[in-house]
Amino acid sequence: MTWFGVSKQDASGRASMASASSLANTTESSPELKRSLTQRQLTMMTIGGAIGVGLFLGSSVTIRLAGPGVILSYLSSAVIAVIVAYSIAEMAVVHPVAGSFGVYAQTYLNEWSGFAVRATYAFVQIIAIGAEVTAVAIYCSMWFPSVPQWVWVVGVSVSLIVINAMRVGNFAEFEYWFAIIKVVAIVAFILVGLGLIFGLGPVRAAGFSNLTVHGGFFPHGLRGVWLAMSLTLTSYMGVEIIGVTAGEAAQPEKTIPRAMRTVSIRLILFYVLSMIVMLSMTPWDRMGSGITGSPFVLAFAAVGIPFAGNIMNLVVITAAISSANTNLYLTTRTLFSLSHDGYVSEALGRLGKNGVPYFALIASTGGMVAAILLAIIAPGRAFLLLYGVAVAGMFFVWIVILLTHLAFRRSLGQARLALLPIRLPFSPYSQIAALITLAAVTISTFYVEGLQYTVPSFMPFLLVITAFYYVLKRSKNI
Repeated sequence: MTWFGVSKQDASGRASMASASSLANTTESSPELKRSLTQRQLTMMTIGGAIGVGLFLGSSVTIRLAGPGVILSYLSSAVIAVIVAYSIAEMAVVHPVAGSFGVYAQTYLNEWSGFAVRATYAFVQIIAIGAEVTAVAIYCSMWFPSVPQWVWVVGVSVSLIVINAMRVGNFAEFEYWFAIIKVVAIVAFILVGLGLIFGLGPVRAAGFSNLTVHGGFFPHGLRGVWLAMSLTLTSYMGVEIIGVTAGEAAQPEKTIPRAMRTVSIRLILFYVLSMIVMLSMTPWDRMGSGITGSPFVLAFAAVGIPFAGNIMNLVVITAAISSANTNLYLTTRTLFSLSHDGYVSEALGRLGKNGVPYFALIASTGGMVAAILLAIIAPGRAFLLLYGVAVAGMFFVWIVILLTHLAFRRSLGQARLALLPIRLPFSPYSQIAALITLAAVTISTFYVEGLQYTVPSFMPFLLVITAFYYVLKRSKNI
């Protein structure tokens, strides 16, 4: 086996790659997922996973926190997300295995972190799936206000399970077109919005005055911009898909770097430009006082274009389904990886005839069950309850990824780093800056309404999985 064209038996790299060699031998001896994901599919799956309810629905909360200044929140968060994504991409090129950053943490940090980050990621994605199917129900209520939310949650959940049970190539193609719809819609939103802003359509030019006349660009000061980052950062959840899909990527040494560069540029442009357009079209203080619909739909409905609001609502429904679909895939593969390392039942690591780990897929539906229950018990607060729980967990995952990447680079050595087809600029300063920012934003959740209990609710979970790890280690001597 080789890493980026260099044999692992090369004498000059034996010391730095000892742990990597052990890792490779382990993965080769176990049943493997099929390598059938192309660069085209990998790129769109990553974009599809990263652009979801965090932008289309969660932005209603961030706009209330920061006003037009939320544009700066999304831009700053994009920088952190790109640092995390590039860190994963570097490691995925060297180790294109199922389990991704969990396996890397186990290799370069310690066994506990490898287990904890995968268990947390699976938990976060399960909760995120619940938040996304809940978002679909919220969107559908625009057209069918009398239909209970749980009806939509059940219908979407069953459909997603069927899609994920497909052979990975078929699933990826399905998700590719789902993501294409999302990307085309965002580009159309930006172009049409710019046309309205500059007066290219039938209505009077909106201009950019809405960014400054309603309390200024920073109506809540820089404090609002900072607090909004507690949610804008999680809007980029999904960039780590690059690493998780590495175990099923064809020619990972080529597809991963190309996909990463494309994804980084598109995500920044999509998020920042769409927020500029939306906040220019509609005053930020008219975006509503609760999570009752997408600000994107409200923005188009406000300008008076016939059926524009309905079309955009259909798009955001598709976007939420796409994100939930990808997250269900991610959770399934993470549980599959934990099973192969002996942390959870062996059944979760069994593959069906079409290469899909069915038992892991079934276990990944917990968030859907939670969403159904919350849709019945507390439909008005279901989305933020689910999304808030995932926030601290995702911050923990990203912090472990960055720490792992620092250890990875120290282990690899400068000579082999120079051979990597993709490299994170300004390392290690970029990782250190991102780590400090993540830690500070995590503390800030105590000051955001609806997120005050995010960290307190995550800590018991971390203690439980830590206790589980040490009990399992003692019983199985792993």
